[in-house]
Amino acid sequence: MCGIVAYVGKRQAQEVVIKGLKRLEYRGYDSAGIALLNEGLSVYKKKGKVTDLEQHLKGKALNSHIGMGHTRWATHGEPNDVNAHPHYSASGKFAIIHNGIIENYSSLKQELLNKGHKFLSDTDTEVFIHFIEDIKEHEQCPLDEAVRLALTRVVGAYAIVIMSLEDPDLLVAARKGSPLVIGVGKDEFFLASDATPIVEYTNEVVYLNDQEIAVINDGKLSIKNTANLPLTPYIQTVDLELEAIEKGGFEHFMLKEIFEQPRSISDCMRGRLDAQKGRLVLGGLREYLAKLTNADRILIVACGTSWHAGLVAEYFFEEFCRIPVEVEYASEFRYRNPVIREGDVVIAISQSGETADTLAAIELAKSKGAIIFGVCNVVGSSIARATHAGAYTHAGPEIGVASTKAFTAQLTVLNMIALIVAQKKGTITEQKLHELLVEMETIPAKVERALKLNDQIESIAAEFKDARNFIYLGRGYNFPVALEGALKLKEISYIHAEGYPAAEMKHGPIALIDEEMPVVFIATNDSSYEKVVSNIQEVRARKGRVIAIVTEGDKLIPKMAEFVIEVPSVHEALMPMVSVVPLQLLSYHIAVMRGCNVDQPRNLAKSVTVE
Repeated sequence: MCGIVAYVGKRQAQEVVIKGLKRLEYRGYDSAGIALLNEGLSVYKKKGKVTDLEQHLKGKALNSHIGMGHTRWATHGEPNDVNAHPHYSASGKFAIIHNGIIENYSSLKQELLNKGHKFLSDTDTEVFIHFIEDIKEHEQCPLDEAVRLALTRVVGAYAIVIMSLEDPDLLVAARKGSPLVIGVGKDEFFLASDATPIVEYTNEVVYLNDQEIAVINDGKLSIKNTANLPLTPYIQTVDLELEAIEKGGFEHFMLKEIFEQPRSISDCMRGRLDAQKGRLVLGGLREYLAKLTNADRILIVACGTSWHAGLVAEYFFEEFCRIPVEVEYASEFRYRNPVIREGDVVIAISQSGETADTLAAIELAKSKGAIIFGVCNVVGSSIARATHAGAYTHAGPEIGVASTKAFTAQLTVLNMIALIVAQKKGTITEQKLHELLVEMETIPAKVERALKLNDQIESIAAEFKDARNFIYLGRGYNFPVALEGALKLKEISYIHAEGYPAAEMKHGPIALIDEEMPVVFIATNDSSYEKVVSNIQEVRARKGRVIAIVTEGDKLIPKMAEFVIEVPSVHEALMPMVSVVPLQLLSYHIAVMRGCNVDQPRNLAKSVTVE
């Protein structure tokens, strides 16, 4: 979940590294640090954000053509200057940056303590670099060989970069379970947790695979694996524009990404869906489509917002494909003994494609003979490479920690997968298929109309910015939307919020209703409409404050709700892609009014690459 970046070449390293850290700060912002080689191996680090590190660097000698940096999301050890990365080895000749967790660090640390090592921090990372140096001294071997030997004993996840005082042109990097990308320029190399710090300088990258070690020395890149077998670097072209990772005039990335949804949904469908021609194609599914079509059941594994997208997909698949679906928290899936049969289909959903729990669930399911489909946003990510087949969402970079456009893009892909399967199985009529394809093509325009409610939603936010609790209620397809709305509010405003199926309110949560409780109903005109109206009346009878998301033209609910937000009409199976938009905006405006850091909410990071 931390962000790492490194550079070696002709440029001033600290400029490249600091800019890269700012691009990676969505991955962690508890502390930041940088290592440079000039007259010695110098490490500067500071608790707080990258801007705090920049202040700390003023007046320092920073001239160097090799350097590396780290922005931290704390795991081992509280956020402070000492626990910030980079960390020195025992002799101070080597420094390391690390994204991940070393699970057996305690036993390694005790082994090193017995040899007389002393540690300054509470981190597993400092143990890691001491261990590497200890092996190097004992084996009298080069640094990259010491790294390889150390990795054969390390248990856990890691993406590391190491610098050496003894070799001013050397960077050694390795990964397992945490992402690492190498940018290849002209006589220069860039390393980072993702491509965002790299695209400004080069679009040629190498995605390091698990248990691979990269050595950059004297302007050359070589790669081997932990079995010491040399590998040929596979250079790919990354399709990412610099403008996509800038705010583009918006105050926050989150707001920009909310407003990008008409385009991201369109991009997701482009070349795949054409209602007029009756065309619906996902090339990534072609080879395994028969397996998906003939599946006895589908398991969906995901975390957070992606799990909510999976819940919506459960309704969609079961209604149109008539295949039983189970939606699992990836973080729980691997820690029980799930029943997975050979031939079962697992759909893994992740924005980043690097979610550690989801990757672990994939490996478990594969070991049982399941067919794995991936739905993720980041090209070349670990999940994209670990699955048998799948589809990218093509939503573009999502920098804001609270996911918004990824959710609607995931729904778009999952709906298209379901419709392809339904057509293949014959569980949907051509008329219904055509109706849904036409409706899907209208979604970007309808999301655009929902975004025009921004000013109205901002005024509602002002009314409730000081609330201590919220309840979100929905039924059918809109129940997962209620969960997602509550999650967004919790994530960025720190207001306690809960989402429930509206009918479950009277089985407990109704006890919470009083004149101070805001209750958000997703009450669009669908098959559950009359039931939801009854639920609204139950809340009003107990003086709850009702905010209702309704379909345009609704005449009934505005008479009973205190605040009404009207969204365009759309088929109820597709409504979550529209009804979620006002909830995203409501959370955003409440958080801003409360003075919260919307893009970097406390204790959270964008890509959860540790368990």
